[in-house]
Parts: sequence; structure tokens; C-alpha cells
Amino acid sequence: MPAEPYPEIEPYESGLLAVGDGQEIYWETSGNPDGKPAVFLHGGPGGGSKPDNRRLFDPARYRIVVFDQRGCGRSLPHASDPSADLSTNTTWHLVADIEALREHLDITSWLVLGGSWGSTLALAYAQTHPQRVTELILRGVFTLRRQELDWFYQGGASAIFPERWQDFIAPVAPEDRGELIGAYSRLLNDPDPAVHGPAAVAWSVWEASTVTLFEDPDLLEAFQEPAFALAFARIENHFFVHNGWLEEGQLITNSVVLQNIPGIIVQGRYDICTPPITAWDLHQAWP
Repeated sequence: MPAEPYPEIEPYESGLLAVGDGQEIYWETSGNPDGKPAVFLHGGPGGGSKPDNRRLFDPARYRIVVFDQRGCGRSLPHASDPSADLSTNTTWHLVADIEALREHLDITSWLVLGGSWGSTLALAYAQTHPQRVTELILRGVFTLRRQELDWFYQGGASAIFPERWQDFIAPVAPEDRGELIGAYSRLLNDPDPAVHGPAAVAWSVWEASTVTLFEDPDLLEAFQEPAFALAFARIENHFFVHNGWLEEGQLITNSVVLQNIPGIIVQGRYDICTPPITAWDLHQAWP
């Protein structure tokens, strides 16, 4: 990846792919139609893709595939609708969606790049379909272990951003703060917009406040937008309540499956959201 992103480009093809369960995922391709296939997996879960994601790849060399995971971005139905069912939005549904998209685009195998939650999904996909992955690039590694969730949503990161932590826990009754992911699940699933709306914004802003070394006002504003915040918070919390439908430590333990896949781990020393220990643990386990 370049030190600076490649120039802005527009997709030459896009569409909605029906993947079952009443779900349609938005996808797009840009760059060189005859280039090396590469797919970008966005974060969250629930964050959706951004135009800048295309700029991570040399458009002269790569056939760049970007898509929105279930329930977010331009995919349908959108999780900002409180009635949108999340029961068929799991890690393994998303892994299957990546395969469906690969087949739809008639791609034999591709480079897979993902950051934060995107790294989680990239690992799950590569460990399930290693023959379809030519290279793996992971940034800000996150594997959904309990210690990682507790660091960010129960204690740890709170000591680095105490003022933002105070805002994050504010919607939760003091007696419920011993298990904040579960408490937020109840708030986000409350049918009253006066309850789930502010909770969604608080959840979303906590992440936006901590994913950069210095606060980004534009990012904070985007994460406070009500529809984005509700979809993002509902999906992310849904995954975390269920531990991503992963066994504890599964993605690191199963990294032996990646032994024939060339890989690069890119990790920020001062990453508060996804601390370096997870990247280090994966590095040690990856053959």
C-alpha cells in the first residue's frame, strides 16, 4: 500500500447481489478490469464502505472489488430500520457472501485486505476458503477475543479517553454497567426511538472518538448521523453480544490454515481501538 492513497477513481461496474435471506449486498469494481483481483473488507461490523477504500490499490494493476456487508452502506435492508432482522447477519453469513460475490464476478482467487473488523472477517474467510486467497493484508488486527472486547467496552480504553468514556456509559443505568455490551443490547433493541436513538449515537461516537490518534471532527459528525449510528450500533453490538459466532481465540488458533498464504500485518503502536497485542499474538501463531 502506498504512503499516500492513489488518486480518486470511480467504479466501472456496480450492482446489488441477492445473497439469500431477503438480503442484497451492494458491490462495485474499479481499477483495471484485467488486473489482479483484490477485495476490500470494511470495518465495523456495520461501518460500510467508503470511496477512499478504492484508493488503497494501484488502479493500473488491480481489479478492485469493494462491497457493503449486510445491513449497512448501500446494502438492503438497512439496519437503520429497527424492524430489520439481524438474525441472518453473522460472521458466517458474511463469509458466504464474499464467496457468492467472488463467484458472481467470475474471480478464481483474490488478494484480501481488511482492517479492524475487516481483519476479523478476512481471517474468517481465509481460514474457511484458503484456496481462494492469494495474499492477505491485515491492518489493526481484531479477532473478537473476550480480552479485546473487554479492553474496549469494559475497561482499558476508558483510561485513555476518560471524558469520552463518561459519554459512552451515560445512557446505561449505573447498576447495569458491569456488562456494557449486554446493557447496550437491551437499549438498542428497545422499540422506543427515545431509547435506542441516543444509545446508538453514544455507542457510535465512542468508537469514532478512539479510532484516530487525534479526534477527527468530520468522522465524529458522520458517526452521529442518526441512520448511520443506529445501523452501525445495532450490527456491531449484535456481533459482539454473540462473540462473532466464534470460539474463544478461534481465529488465532486456526491461523495454521494460513501457512501457504503470503501475508502482511500492519499495526499502529498507539492504536487504542485494536491494540498491538492482538497483531503480535497472530504474528506468533501464523506459520
